[in-house]
Amino acid sequence: MWAMILVLLLVLAVLSIVTALTYGSHHSKSISRSMRMQLEAARLPSNVEAFDTQELAGLPAPVKRYFQAVLREEQPIVLAVDLEHTGSFNASETTERWRPFVSTQRVITRRPGFDWEARIKMTPGSDKRIRNPYFVMSTPGPAIRVHDAYIAGEGILYVSLFGLVPVTRQRGTPELARGELMRFLAEAVWYPTALLPSQGAQWESIDDVSARVTLTDRETTVSMVFRFGRNDLIESVRSEARGRTVRGEIVPTKWEGRWRGYELRDGMRIPLEGEVAWILPEGRLPYWRGRLTRIRYEFAQARKPPRSRSDDRLV
Repeated sequence: MWAMILVLLLVLAVLSIVTALTYGSHHSKSISRSMRMQLEAARLPSNVEAFDTQELAGLPAPVKRYFQAVLREEQPIVLAVDLEHTGSFNASETTERWRPFVSTQRVITRRPGFDWEARIKMTPGSDKRIRNPYFVMSTPGPAIRVHDAYIAGEGILYVSLFGLVPVTRQRGTPELARGELMRFLAEAVWYPTALLPSQGAQWESIDDVSARVTLTDRETTVSMVFRFGRNDLIESVRSEARGRTVRGEIVPTKWEGRWRGYELRDGMRIPLEGEVAWILPEGRLPYWRGRLTRIRYEFAQARKPPRSRSDDRLV
């Protein structure tokens, strides 16, 4: 009799967990749908349809060489892009404790905005690049759901356990808005027409291998330093004071993103791999290492670029 009761209780517990996890997944996707609808509502029409090399006049030398390396004449302007990533996320604020993740992201270039939805496994993962884009989703175990977004000038960070139990809720502060607009600017290597002067990017010369870019979205203005490699492609991007969440508070901290593995996608050269890190007094602390597994562009109504694998998985 007691054995049957224990079995029944075990079955009910398993069903409850499965139901909770299923509901959490649906809840997280519902949040994404809502955020992406808000992204679309804030969208502005394109002021330019295609890249014109005359835009390069007066730009710093390394910036000019970069655009010549990644774009071609009449390259259509990117209006929006859908991305998928896989990789490892460092779950510690002070040391390295890597967990595997997969994510999707929607980006609108005017007005600038994005929504990043990630699923990070709580079980340990490798800090090496994960080549199988389905690895995380196919392995059992609890996960943390993350929504990181910049929508209509507002920064949003929502972290939950299983998509149900809130861990972090932040939104609406000027510091968070600055940090998220910095992310949009740093990740423009994936949608490089957003770095053109016609799209609001203002470039300032530093030296022959680096330049400072400033982007303003209404009341929010950010600046970052881009460094270019020997192949004229963006090698890294750096901020001297990006907001870092430490024990629930946002602390201005040095930040750096590094990009590699450039390939041609829809007429543009973009990096397929990257790493981002906080630069702390005690040293560099990486917290995101990822690889693009899919990218799909929406262009302005101009002559379309040559057919590429942008609709196909990249790995």
